[in-house]
Amino acid sequence: MRAMHKSIIAGAISLGLFAAPLSITEAGAAPAATATVISATNSPFGKILEVGSGQFQGYTVYMLTSDDPPSFGCTATVQQLPPGPLACTGPEGGQSEWPAVTTTGTPVAGDGVKQSLLGMAFRSDLGADQVTYAGHPLYLFDMSAGQITGEGWDEPGLPPWHGLWYVVSPSGTPVPWPGMLTTSTIDGKSVLAAEMQTLDGWVSFPVYRFTKSECDSACARAWPPLLTAGTPGTSGLVNASKVGTRRTDTGLKQVTYGGQLLYLDGDETPKIESGKIVLSGSGNGVKLSGGSFHLVLP
Repeated sequence: MRAMHKSIIAGAISLGLFAAPLSITEAGAAPAATATVISATNSPFGKILEVGSGQFQGYTVYMLTSDDPPSFGCTATVQQLPPGPLACTGPEGGQSEWPAVTTTGTPVAGDGVKQSLLGMAFRSDLGADQVTYAGHPLYLFDMSAGQITGEGWDEPGLPPWHGLWYVVSPSGTPVPWPGMLTTSTIDGKSVLAAEMQTLDGWVSFPVYRFTKSECDSACARAWPPLLTAGTPGTSGLVNASKVGTRRTDTGLKQVTYGGQLLYLDGDETPKIESGKIVLSGSGNGVKLSGGSFHLVLP
């Protein structure tokens, strides 16, 4: 579905930047010029949304935590990355990592979907209307219908899409998985981290505590809460007895450690060392919304 020059993929492999080539296929004919249907389907994550009509019927759809129309974390701007040029989004079947789900008219609710939550956001960078659900712009990622390979991806700095990717529930909320807490070494100290998917495979992203009682909705777009579907697994120096959860205002479970809510930095700055992503805890001490974020010791 995502078309990209073979030279980019070959370059990524030779650099050792990607654990595996991007799952990309060439699109066939252009999507039919009709309103897009969004449906709900069963999955290992429970009920989630998928495209319900047209060329990409049965494809899982995703949301990005940093999108807030008319502001978008995922744009069609081409970024010059180590393996070659890459855009976050573009039309379905185009050369982008997360093609936008577009429509030529008011999107239609399929089985299990609320029509009242469906909408459109005009994308000037695409010249098309993107389907939204509960205000979240929807994207594609997988190679074929029925796959779920983009869940839980973290792309704050490389690529710089500034957020987390989730599948979407019929109620319009992100659907997390249980997740894994571990430890990582930053400046010679062990700090709490979360295992997240990236183009480079699994990476341990440092997590942060916030000095205020909570991070409001605007704050959370820049600092996504660390969500879970149950209780995260633990490894490294993590004290499992300190791991807990707390319900957010939307009913989701946010991970806590020692009673403190945990967040990820939507702009975590990576470095590339020997072809691998290395994170430096660049969000430590950042001030926002009257509070500040800090790394967490295990």
